[in-house]
Amino acid sequence: MKKKRVIVALSGGVDSSVAAYLLTQQDYEVIGLFMKNWHDESVTLSNECPWLEDSNDAMLVAEKLGVPFQTLDLSAEYKERIVDYMFDEYAAGRTPNPDVLCNREIKFDVFLKIALSLGADYVATGHYCQKEALFVENKSIYRLISGADGNKDQSYFLCQLTQDQLAKTLFPIGHLKKSEVRKIARELDLVTAEKKDSQGLCFIGKVSLPDFLQQQLRPKVGYIIEIPQDFYKSKEEPKTLTDQSRKTRFQATDGKIVGKHQGAHFFTVGQRKRLSVGGTPEPLFVIDIDVEENIVYVGQGKDHSGLFRKALKVRVGDVHWVRDDLKTSYGDSMSVMARIRYRQPLQKATLFPKTDAFYVLFDEHQSAITSGQFVAWYNDRELLGSGVIF
Repeated sequence: MKKKRVIVALSGGVDSSVAAYLLTQQDYEVIGLFMKNWHDESVTLSNECPWLEDSNDAMLVAEKLGVPFQTLDLSAEYKERIVDYMFDEYAAGRTPNPDVLCNREIKFDVFLKIALSLGADYVATGHYCQKEALFVENKSIYRLISGADGNKDQSYFLCQLTQDQLAKTLFPIGHLKKSEVRKIARELDLVTAEKKDSQGLCFIGKVSLPDFLQQQLRPKVGYIIEIPQDFYKSKEEPKTLTDQSRKTRFQATDGKIVGKHQGAHFFTVGQRKRLSVGGTPEPLFVIDIDVEENIVYVGQGKDHSGLFRKALKVRVGDVHWVRDDLKTSYGDSMSVMARIRYRQPLQKATLFPKTDAFYVLFDEHQSAITSGQFVAWYNDRELLGSGVIF
């Protein structure tokens, strides 16, 4: 019988390296492909090119494992689907998540389609998550399960995957802990065994996000306004679902001017650094931004009431279900566990689908709910769906 062909997304890191090795120990024909996602020096402020090092490491791993290897240039698709989208979102005052977008738009769409065109039966990645198949009425339904390593679980980054994508995807290391993955890599003497995990915007070189954004988003001087801690004592705290819109919750008259900034679109809710305002008893945190009026609202301390909300809103068109068979309909509600950022402990919440929008109401107040990020909801360890926070 002909072996099933698996094309592994070799990133030049230890996780995908071990994923490829594990597949070679099973009854698969394994091929390694490296995705070159970015090489536009016009928005890269560093002369270092991490993709070259990563590509070389991926090639050495493939050579060590005895599997064919090729580099795939997806930079045009990456610019169109990820980078341009990021600029547009930041300009609108939202904070996109490039990791979720890359998985949805590149790895499990463009890359997957290319792999299938090359005769692959599956693609595989080094993500810390798991897949299980259920058979209901002679139909396969795939469950997206959290990785066995709770500290490295990456299911959140895969919250936009579809059933068709899951059907063609393997996660060879999802049942392992990171320490076990490194142990395997050391035993094999792989070049990636001790390589650190990538951090930040690795696709554009070693450059900070503000520096990257300033290549396209022009500086615009505006005011930083501090909202007092007792603000909500004089005004009812917005607890209702309908209050959770993108319209800022504050007015310039609600606080005092404490400084200036170079553009509200360079900031995000919950941010502490780069405010360049001193002399306050507690550190200042961004609690809201208004890109139309170019105002950054701040409050003192990480426990400032302006940082906390119990509910968030998702536009109907931005709701995605991994399990269509479990989705809740208008007029119903569903108790779930949810998170609004990677590695956040799961929080008790209730889903409320309405005609105007989809709402998530948490049992406890959540800090720095941020427009443009993703909320993902789970049943136990299974990720059921997600949506873009509005």
